[in-house]
Amino acid sequence: MSQENEVETTGHVWDGDLQEYNNPLPRWWIWGFYASVAFAIVYWFIYPSWPVAGHFLTGFDTVTYVNNKGEKKTVHWNSRAELMANMNQYAAKQKPYFDKIAATPFKKIKADPGLNDFIASSGRTLFADNCAACHQAGGQGKIGFAPNLTDDDWLHGGTYKAIQQSIVNGREGVMPAKGLDPNMTDKQATALANYVLSLSGEPHDATLVAQGSALFHGAAGCFSCHGANAKGNQLIGSANLTDKIWLWASSPGAQTKAAKVEAVKQVILTGINDPNSIHKGVMPAWKGRLSGEQIKVLTAYVHDTLGGGE
Repeated sequence: MSQENEVETTGHVWDGDLQEYNNPLPRWWIWGFYASVAFAIVYWFIYPSWPVAGHFLTGFDTVTYVNNKGEKKTVHWNSRAELMANMNQYAAKQKPYFDKIAATPFKKIKADPGLNDFIASSGRTLFADNCAACHQAGGQGKIGFAPNLTDDDWLHGGTYKAIQQSIVNGREGVMPAKGLDPNMTDKQATALANYVLSLSGEPHDATLVAQGSALFHGAAGCFSCHGANAKGNQLIGSANLTDKIWLWASSPGAQTKAAKVEAVKQVILTGINDPNSIHKGVMPAWKGRLSGEQIKVLTAYVHDTLGGGE
């Protein structure tokens, strides 16, 4: 007589005492397995699945979206098309805000809490996607590469109009190597670098300042762009050399006076965007890449949210 908790066997016995237990899977597990098989078969018909003759089963499910050219497309389901459809939905929700921003002057945008919130959120996304690669995520820029957008120093002006023009048309540095003196010697460049450093109170060799000043206001022709007072000219994007804000010469990062002089001297000798220059001061134009509304959002974001606008 079998015991109450005795495990059921299949009835097969080997070597007199070796038996095979009979432990069937729970009914719920069996039905779950059948359901997963049925689900897989249905999935194969709805979505892309098995490879067939150099292609694959595309499935019956489709996605409809509008591409970047404004063309309506209906294709078999795929993750790229699904993303485009989601972006279409997101753009449709944003459109009323973009339309309102396009019709509203910048100063009124700043005074509107709702539009300000939209600028802060969508502007951050646009900036991250299109600008942060050069200007860094927080807009702080990088010496020797891209300007800081969070301070109050602007090469081409920090008004709404100037910022918008910079985004639309781009900017390009045009400082020639050795200024206007192609015969400038290394010693002369050293003297000129010391003079430039003296303008902002940086460590320098005082004995070379007079010679550097003569070059700046004379043969090198630096004053023609930077001005006789060396405060720059936003109309042509020439830098103010009297403040302590540096873009191309990494003077703040140099640990010694000699290193500071060398950093400034390299900019003088190679120029900005000169054929032989190591410094490429080029910002691409975003007209045609971004819509007018997106550019206006970016302009307001840089001016109002990043905090460096004039």
